[in-house]
Amino acid sequence: MFNFFKKSAKPADLSLYAITAGLLKPITAVEDEVFSTKMMGDGFAIEPQADEIFAPSAGEVISIFPTKHAVTFKLTNGAEVLLHMGIDTVELEGVPFEILVKEGEQVTAESPVAKMNRRQIEDNSKTTDVILIVTNSEQFPLPEIQTKAVQQGEAIGVIKEK
Repeated sequence: MFNFFKKSAKPADLSLYAITAGLLKPITAVEDEVFSTKMMGDGFAIEPQADEIFAPSAGEVISIFPTKHAVTFKLTNGAEVLLHMGIDTVELEGVPFEILVKEGEQVTAESPVAKMNRRQIEDNSKTTDVILIVTNSEQFPLPEIQTKAVQQGEAIGVIKEK
């Protein structure tokens, strides 16, 4: 009858998936201090072998940066995630990116989110690393990330609330 003593349900654990094919590496290996020192949160990067970028898990698109180099998500378990394409690519003013989703759209790990023209990024002397940051990683810690080759959609690890 009364639920005073019941624990509130915690969001379910959620798997994170490779957002593209390439070399997975820990965030500390990214050649940008803002990311490698975890100023924005913990995460990982993939040196991409493809131009297609997918959602990291089930959730909602919260925002798309005007320069199209970054998309934020709120996952179904409450984790907040920033998907950042390339390093210093904000300077390219959106030219090498095509966004395939809209704010408020529901996504899964099978949902294509963006296309990035890696050649254009490299021609502008930028790094193509695709970075995924859990901005509330103090609440949703990530498993340890090992450097290895991954395929798009491959499970990276489980993210769960502390």
